[in-house]
Amino acid sequence: MGIEKPLEPPKNGLLVPDLVPVAYEVLDAWKILIKGLSQLLHVIPVHACSECSEVHVGQSGHDIQNCHGPNSADRRSFHLWVKGSISDVLLPIESYHQYDPYGTRIKHETRFNYDRIPAIVELCIQAGVELPEYPSRRRTQPIRMLGKKVIDRGGIIEPPTPPHSGEILDFDTHRALERFPPPVDSDVVKIAESTLNAYEKVRWGVTKLMRKYSVKACGYCPEVHVGPWGHNAKLCGEFKHQWRDGKHGWQDATVDEIFPPNYVWHVRDPKGPPLKSSLKRFYGKAPIVVEVCVQAGAQAPHKYRPMMRLDIVVPDNEEARLVA
Repeated sequence: MGIEKPLEPPKNGLLVPDLVPVAYEVLDAWKILIKGLSQLLHVIPVHACSECSEVHVGQSGHDIQNCHGPNSADRRSFHLWVKGSISDVLLPIESYHQYDPYGTRIKHETRFNYDRIPAIVELCIQAGVELPEYPSRRRTQPIRMLGKKVIDRGGIIEPPTPPHSGEILDFDTHRALERFPPPVDSDVVKIAESTLNAYEKVRWGVTKLMRKYSVKACGYCPEVHVGPWGHNAKLCGEFKHQWRDGKHGWQDATVDEIFPPNYVWHVRDPKGPPLKSSLKRFYGKAPIVVEVCVQAGAQAPHKYRPMMRLDIVVPDNEEARLVA
């Protein structure tokens, strides 16, 4: 009815003071996670299917026939395994970085004026982390909204020119295996435990930040945008995108969409025989980061043990048909 409703942080453009330390903790844990995984992948082999999105952690790929890629019928649904990378472990979920999330909305014609950075890093920046390479506007006066319309945003400010750094940033997975050397054998277990703790801290922090800060995800494709509303870049090519003119179908995102767990089959004996299709109902699954750390020597957290099915005895092929 034309009545202005007062907004609370961060919906009014101001920071939440209690979440600023959480954002710094998440970014520090994110750096530790990338460094630890880069070192562990020199020791723990990861295999990826070249025809589908399946990933496996072990000395060799599994023999479970669940590939649905091109020409999978000719291969009887067996996977074509190739050497995996850190992008197969930490799926690259990126988002546009905006100097002012409440400013001018990103259009299709202006999409190249904005950098693409990991969505977790962009969430931390909007939550209060100061990075010289990616500046962000910090308001002292709240914005005013009437319904869903912004009536006072404090003017449009041009973003400052960030300093160009020739070094690869620590919070990006690009060429991470080249930046970090293989670990010493005596430090593998310690690195695995610190990496697993960093993974849990990132997931805890992202969950806490997303309770306050808005993150949007497309309901048709994996695109994610951190901000009060999604962008207008017409890049969606999924189901019936012609009816939407290529625009995304924005909705509130979940933690798994911005930080996907990427479940893989759990291997109890990495040096044993490969997993078989006839016994797949006895195998468990775990997030790939957890699986890599467990195979490196870390203890499996209690909350993942039921899904890893550690209490089930895997029978032999001859015994499988006798199991009820």
